[in-house]
Parts: sequence; C-alpha cells; structure tokens
Amino acid sequence: MPHTAEMKSVPVATKLVQANHVSKIFKRDEFEVKALDDVSIEIAEKEFLALMGPSGSGKTTLLNMIAAIDRPTAGELLVQGENVFRYNDTKIAEWRNRHIGYIFQTFNLIPVLTAFENVELPLLLTKLSKNERKDHVMTALTLVGLGDRVHHLPKQLSGGQEQRVAIARAIVTDPTLLLADEPTGDLDSHSAAEVLEIMKRLNEEFGKTIVMVTHDPNAAAYAHTTRHLEKGMLLPS
Repeated sequence: MPHTAEMKSVPVATKLVQANHVSKIFKRDEFEVKALDDVSIEIAEKEFLALMGPSGSGKTTLLNMIAAIDRPTAGELLVQGENVFRYNDTKIAEWRNRHIGYIFQTFNLIPVLTAFENVELPLLLTKLSKNERKDHVMTALTLVGLGDRVHHLPKQLSGGQEQRVAIARAIVTDPTLLLADEPTGDLDSHSAAEVLEIMKRLNEEFGKTIVMVTHDPNAAAYAHTTRHLEKGMLLPS
C-alpha cells in the first residue's frame, strides 16, 4: 500500500512541465465553453501528480494539452522548456510518439491485434529493427506481468490485464512523460490496485514522471502530490 501523504516527499528535480496562465476555450456553435481558466502549474521530473476534480473541471483538457493533443487558447505550455505548439502537426505527432505515453480509462486496445501487436504499435513509427521491437515489447509486457499473454487477444484478457497491456504500450517507447486519464475507472478494486502498484513502480524504480487524472482518493494516494481543478481553475495547493 502507498504511504500516507504526510510521509511522502516529491523528488528534487528539474521542471519538466510548465504551464503559464493557460486557458482553453472550446466553441460549440454560438456558445463558448472555457475548459481551462488561467491555469499555471509546474511538474517536476520524476514527480507523480494526481489531478482531481468533478466532471467538466478541465482535468482531461489539461492532460491533453500536456500531450500536445489540444492547443491552448491563451498562455504558454512548455515541456522540457520547449514550446511544442510552434511545430506543425506532423512534427508534433513525432514528438508525442517519442515523449508521451498515454493510458486511457477504456484501454483503447485494437480488438483484432494480440497483446504483443498492440504494444508494438508505437514502435512501428520508429527506426527500430524487428528484433529490437520484439525486445522492447517483451520487456514492457514482462514488466507489467504479462510476459505469458503475448498472443492473447483483448477479448481473452480480463479488464485488469487489458489495462496492463495498455500500460505496456504506453511505456514501450520509454517516454519522457506518462499520462493517465482515469486509469482505474473501469476496473474492480483488486485490478485497480495492481495497476496503481505498477504505476508506482514505474515512478519509483524507473523514474517515470506521471500525471494521473482520477476521481478516486485511493488512486490519488499513490501520487506524491494532488492538485484539484474546479470549473477550469486550479485550486491553491
């Protein structure tokens, strides 16, 4: 089980993510929805941060902005001191594949592909050889405890195993940042604990910086730091 919040300490490290007065407005017909409102936050290298808040508070929007999926309407967002949004879409996609591992609530595995093939997908965009890709995939699947499930299709796996395949897919490129959007939202308590222990290990043993969106206080307890969003605004820590 994770330590209590009082016992934890954030690793001393460089700033990996810096959001400076970031706002995001979505336009729906004649309406405007302000998903983020003047948000400023810094995330240190090797930190495990939980983002909490009610539905519609802007948590996933902030996560997607860090992944360069959504562009800010105003303000500046830097990853490793770099403003990725100045690039064109092709270069942003290349940057994302190299630096971002994304874990979704609904797993997003391709049903007709095996666990091995699902995990291998991000590597097909790299210059790795077939044997190098195999080594990377087997390392990732073994790390999440599924080295014996490589040929299984998603329908042959439990929900917890599917999410572990999704984690293996997210880490197979050795990304700079691991982003998780409600990673335990569709899991029972036992499977959720297994997934959170894997994420904790990735942070503590492998130095992965993790930003996790969650509604679950038990999940947030695994993080070093918890920040709350409400109506698009980041509440004081």
